[in-house]
Amino acid sequence: MKFIKGSLLQYLGLALVITFIANMALVEISKSSIQEIDYGQFLNMIQRKEIDTVQIEEDKLLIVPITAPGAPAPEKKIYYTGNLNDPDLVDMLYEAGVKFSAPVRNRQSPVLSFILSWILPIGIFYFISSMLMKSMSKRLGGGAMTFGKSTAKVYVEKKTGITFADVAGQEEAKESLNEMVDFLHNPSKYTRIGAKLPKGALLVGPPGTGKTLLAKAVAGEAKVPFFSLSGSDFVEMFVGVGASRVRDLFKQAVQYAPCIVFIDEIDAIGKSREGHLGGNDEREQTLNQLLAEMDGFDSSKGVVILAATNRPEVLDKALLRPGRFDRRVIVDRPDVKGREAILKVHARNVALDAEVDLAAVAMATPGAAGADLANIINEAALSAVKAGRERVLHEDLLEAVEVIIAGKEKKDRIMTAPEKRIVAFHEVGHALAAALQKQSQPVHKITIVPRTMGALGYTMQMPGEEKYLMTKDEMLEQITVLLAGRVAEEVELKLATTGASNDIERATQLARQMVTQYGMSERFGMMGLESVQNRYLDGRPVQTCGNETAAEIDTEVLRIINTCYEKAKKLLEDNRAAMGRIAEYLIEKETITGKELMALLDAPAA
Repeated sequence: MKFIKGSLLQYLGLALVITFIANMALVEISKSSIQEIDYGQFLNMIQRKEIDTVQIEEDKLLIVPITAPGAPAPEKKIYYTGNLNDPDLVDMLYEAGVKFSAPVRNRQSPVLSFILSWILPIGIFYFISSMLMKSMSKRLGGGAMTFGKSTAKVYVEKKTGITFADVAGQEEAKESLNEMVDFLHNPSKYTRIGAKLPKGALLVGPPGTGKTLLAKAVAGEAKVPFFSLSGSDFVEMFVGVGASRVRDLFKQAVQYAPCIVFIDEIDAIGKSREGHLGGNDEREQTLNQLLAEMDGFDSSKGVVILAATNRPEVLDKALLRPGRFDRRVIVDRPDVKGREAILKVHARNVALDAEVDLAAVAMATPGAAGADLANIINEAALSAVKAGRERVLHEDLLEAVEVIIAGKEKKDRIMTAPEKRIVAFHEVGHALAAALQKQSQPVHKITIVPRTMGALGYTMQMPGEEKYLMTKDEMLEQITVLLAGRVAEEVELKLATTGASNDIERATQLARQMVTQYGMSERFGMMGLESVQNRYLDGRPVQTCGNETAAEIDTEVLRIINTCYEKAKKLLEDNRAAMGRIAEYLIEKETITGKELMALLDAPAA
């Protein structure tokens, strides 16, 4: 209210000043166009017949002179002199042929004059300023009366409509959160033995794994109000507004208790305060207020705080300690069984063909999150509609997987015959190296049809089973497969192209991880030389060694790559006839399956 009163007084003062200046300006303008003369000069002008019109008023005479015919029009000038109430004035004006008049006017009320000259301008300025204030306050967060108010959305049970049955592939996370739901339903069962309701749980995991969905499912299972907002909703341009919104949020939560408060992307306000000189005062005040509120509220009232982030390493340690967030629930990418369960959840309302094998689709999508799998189901349904079918076929789902990985087929990109031959040998090089090694994943498909994500062709490998560990030999074979595309170009066509850029990048990254993170280097042994930051986002590695050691790391990485390169070269040279046979078949068909590849590989030479 103080903010509003101060603003109104400022605008009223500004309106008074502007009105005063406007009135003074009008007076000065009127003075500049009227010149005063004495009464004798006025009589001489009458005798010389230089006057055109005289307006007789109570206190003065307004005189308009005559302009000579043919002369240039001078600046329009009006004279005035005092009215001496001369009884002979009318006769003199009549004899000189001067037009004269005395205006008949109603006397204006002083009150009306004051209203028109002062009150009306002030009212106009106040109306305009109030409209500007409303427009500005809406842009700054919902109006001046809502500064400091929480922008949390309240969802009751009927609006969430989500339960644990809608969340698949996260059984461990559901089990951990289910205890909170049970506590909200049956608090006496826990309080009898002295157990307390956890104040909060932090949901941590990569993007798209279902952290927000889990929070809504907890509210739906508990049948309690659900407050949902993002960490960025607390931060405004005015210092102190975020802290005020935190206070208001917890005040509302206590009123609605038992309830669940969900703060998405809490790292927007919860970043660590260490090593920041100055920093963002608004964000730090908001964080301090959040810490104080989480310490201050009584968990026995049934208020549970859930928060989600994919950057737990940047959060303030004070925020993570027990008593604020008592639990850290990992919501990671699902395994093969979890992916199959997620596909079934998203396919419930989709007309699937009886031959669809969701287990095979789950096996073909290692590392996919829940959002990725939902997108695959939707892409398959769109593909079926585009083809004029009423049901989704298994081929639609496999095509959707390829669309997510490499993009759609780029049918308008037509390669020349030499380019098509280069791409064919490149992809056959990858496939042949994978097929000839024992621990490589089986080849599922080879294609030289260009894709929208830039690939002119690709070789798709599909694991036979879900694996969580990789051996040193498996990683070396994978590097060999990646380098075999360039090797095939050199062995068969005696050239090198830009098509191997992504293969080289991935092979180098894998070799560097073997040296710096996995302890698989002969030179460094089990010495850790890099640490991973932003594990749930880009997984960016940061070196923890000196410059001299970094140079030795590069030498060791190069040694691994060269060893794998020589192995790929020997494999392809020993099977050059089979490589040529498979490449010619691929050029003709453009796409071949893994079974066709093995049949051509085992076929006797012509």
